[in-house]
Amino acid sequence: MDIIYNSIGVIHTPYIDMAPFQAVEDDTSGPFVLELEERYTSALKDLEKHKYLIVFFHIDRAEGYNGSNIAHPPSMNGASIGLFASRSPNRPNAIGIDVARLMRIEGNRVYTSGLSALDGTPLLDIKPYISVDRKELD
Repeated sequence: MDIIYNSIGVIHTPYIDMAPFQAVEDDTSGPFVLELEERYTSALKDLEKHKYLIVFFHIDRAEGYNGSNIAHPPSMNGASIGLFASRSPNRPNAIGIDVARLMRIEGNRVYTSGLSALDGTPLLDIKPYISVDRKELD
């Protein structure tokens, strides 16, 4: 089955060749900007009411999935773990996800805290991160 996603914009970061494997909230090397296509600007209405965002992106410059379900994270000094227990960009589906703090919105540009995407990465979606207070569920 073919699944097709369309970019809704582009992500701007200071990372050209290498990005961190996970977003760092207090990363000061930014700016980090989600630039949406103009036609999606109205979709940002009320987004500023949320403190954090879930950012989905296409990892367009990964080497690609080679069929191996084993990853060798650099931090593990040659040891291996299962692919789904890693943040390796070389996955069956090249989908990246970060949780980032919303800093401000200016027109079609959303400024966030640190992201783990390279500059120019295609943006797939933005969702508000909504915390559930468990006491309200009891």
